Amino acid sequence: MQTVLGANGQIAEELTRELYRGFTHDIRLVSRNPAEVHDTDRLVKADLTDPEATARAVEGSEIAYLTVGLPMNAQLWERQFPLMMRNVIDACATYGTKLVFFDNTYMYPGTTIPQTESTSFEPNGRKGRVRAQIATMLLDAVSAGSIEAVICRAPEFYGPRKTKSLTNSLVFDRIRAGKRPLVPVSAKTVRSLIWTPDASRAMALIGNVPDAYGQTWHLPVDPHRLTYAEMIQVAEQVTGRRIPYTVLPLAAFRIGDRFVGQMGEVQELLPRYRGDNVFDASKFTTRFPGFTATSYREGITELLG
Repeated sequence: MQTVLGANGQIAEELTRELYRGFTHDIRLVSRNPAEVHDTDRLVKADLTDPEATARAVEGSEIAYLTVGLPMNAQLWERQFPLMMRNVIDACATYGTKLVFFDNTYMYPGTTIPQTESTSFEPNGRKGRVRAQIATMLLDAVSAGSIEAVICRAPEFYGPRKTKSLTNSLVFDRIRAGKRPLVPVSAKTVRSLIWTPDASRAMALIGNVPDAYGQTWHLPVDPHRLTYAEMIQVAEQVTGRRIPYTVLPLAAFRIGDRFVGQMGEVQELLPRYRGDNVFDASKFTTRFPGFTATSYREGITELLG
């Protein structure tokens, strides 16, 4: 049996579909309020901050995928993420369950240096420090031989349905609604965005390849990176209309924080929007040459076509 911890989010739903499609129909979905993706899915209600509930959720699983997402709230992250990771590590160690951890890049430095699996952790804020903490907890457990695990790391999302990200909310969602897109910080720097179904497909693949464990993997992105200006040009071609846009400078996020708390929560990420953001997934593409990442044009066409 394979278990998805933190079911119902966009990544988890796509992961569940991919596991069912290519690897197993014996799937357990775990969250506070899980919902079926397939008729055969087993549903388990659990709060992963509760160690006993986490142990019951993991028991009997060959592989567990930790895909929990929390709202953009630093205090909530500090309180819950380390506790969840501790509980999941302990449960997997108890039952001999392999762990696949879906991670992000918050802990990486906000520089223009290409990000690889060996990039050091240099977080720029509270949420980045939490992500560095929980990734280190897992790496330490693997080094100690407590569990078999793998880290699947993804850059900023864009994608369909429930996908939540700065780019989706400020750019593509607004274009789809007929509103003027708002570009964070700069329209002229290249972005590394991952199409959410690609992230889930790649994670399912990695989780079912035994020699992938004990490592960190950058999940695949379109290597032909575009700037926001170029993405909006593609959107113009897809929609057949001119799309003017507004660039939000750093100051706009600082001022906006006084009125909208969410603006403040993204400030630690903004330095990486000032320059090119290059997320290097060449390790994955070398190991899995048959996997084709969705191009920006394909993704934008699906979102807006």
